[in-house]
Amino acid sequence: MAKFWKKLTRLLLSQKTTIIFLLLLQILFLMAMVLGVLAYTQWIYYLLTALGLILAIYICNQDENPAYKLSWVIPLLAIPLFATVAYFILSNQYSTKRARKNHMKICEETRPYLRQDVQIRRKLLDRSRNVSKLSKYLYDYAGYPTCCGTNVKYFSSGMKKFRAMLQELEKAEKFIFMEYFIVGQGEMWSEIEKILLRKAAAGVDVRLMYDGMGSQYLLPFRYDKRLREHGIKCHVFNPFRPLLSSIQNNRDHRKICVIDGNVAFNGGVNLADEYINLKERFGYWKDTAVMIKGDAVWNFTMMFLQMWEILDNSPNDYDKYRPTVSDKQAEGFVIPYGDSPLDSENVGEMVYIDIINHAKDYVYITTPYLIPNNELVTAMEYAAKSGVDVRIITPGHPDKWYCRSIAWSYYRDLLELGVKIYEFDGFIHAKTFVSDNKSAVVGTINVDYRSLYLHFECATYMYGTGTEQEVRRDFERTLEHSREITLADCDKRTLFSCAVSAVLRMFAPLL
Repeated sequence: MAKFWKKLTRLLLSQKTTIIFLLLLQILFLMAMVLGVLAYTQWIYYLLTALGLILAIYICNQDENPAYKLSWVIPLLAIPLFATVAYFILSNQYSTKRARKNHMKICEETRPYLRQDVQIRRKLLDRSRNVSKLSKYLYDYAGYPTCCGTNVKYFSSGMKKFRAMLQELEKAEKFIFMEYFIVGQGEMWSEIEKILLRKAAAGVDVRLMYDGMGSQYLLPFRYDKRLREHGIKCHVFNPFRPLLSSIQNNRDHRKICVIDGNVAFNGGVNLADEYINLKERFGYWKDTAVMIKGDAVWNFTMMFLQMWEILDNSPNDYDKYRPTVSDKQAEGFVIPYGDSPLDSENVGEMVYIDIINHAKDYVYITTPYLIPNNELVTAMEYAAKSGVDVRIITPGHPDKWYCRSIAWSYYRDLLELGVKIYEFDGFIHAKTFVSDNKSAVVGTINVDYRSLYLHFECATYMYGTGTEQEVRRDFERTLEHSREITLADCDKRTLFSCAVSAVLRMFAPLL
């Protein structure tokens, strides 16, 4: 009975319930105005309409993405009671400003630990002027240096990554750092947890961070406290609270595992059974990841420690976590990088646009959510019209129906521009870009507004490592289990389905 009341309370106080309540309140006010039940209702409505117009003008003049502005302006003018109240609550920036100030302070203090090797920059410039420019951007504006001396191994499934991670975790002697969006009870987490508990008991510094929204219903109540009692240092990022606040939109969507400073894992794979197909939810779950060994691991180590210091409020002796192994025989360049919603740089978007703009032969993309902004669509348009083979694979069995509906609203536009689109026979959760057998990105960044603007994200950029060809071959194998979408498929959609997609597309940045 206690569990029932707890769930009911969470439901009643949830953000969705509050928004639905506000919408119903708007409808009641409109009905009251029409029926003349309340003499002053009409004046309140006019007042809120005027306020909505003022807010719409204010939003149009803000330095925000145009799609985000449009998603607010339309409801502010159409349903002012709901929209004005929602905007004031969701745009309460006090907590966000405090978090931004703290984040910028720690990043600035730790900047000296992420120094770019000038010789590596010169070596990269000799290989590719375009990639050297991207390297400069990622260092100057995101704070992540380009590295050599790093071996990269690509995993074409979650299970392959999981098996390799278990082996590396068993070898840990000094520390284990793990930062994930989702940690869920099941066989996968059970195997990992056993190792972590054993290592913590043996004196290894074991730290875990997981997102408060992503893991909300997947772990026991106060699970972080239980882990701390067993020697694992644990923090929940931005625990979900039943209050409307803009800070609740900023989730930690990263997937990072660092072992002894010499090994790191990154990619789309969270720590739950569906990611390794031990639990079926939407057909076969296709995901990807990379394991890096060597100098570039330092970028991920610092990324983790920066976030840890924000949550733990205690400084770290960063130097003791530096890599002790460098693969001098490894080819190419590796740049692990992160993206934060608390600064003015849209790093993930910039890297994707750079890859598309500099492609000569092809760009292959996999993403679970295809909700591109105007900048990405324009980049794809130019690439396709200039003869670049642009292909995108999305899920045929999505985890969110409305995301697929919005994606379909983009299909016709992209197909008419010359982009080829495929739907995988299952759920593809992989977030990969690969171009010309030379450049590739594997990470956590989806092609949607949340990943590009609202979440903490991370990825691994590779150039000339040899891994890029493996990513391409995996894409081609995935095509064999995918159905190509054509303009004829778009023509077969019902009027109702198209209308739903059109409406949802307007509000995509807010979903």
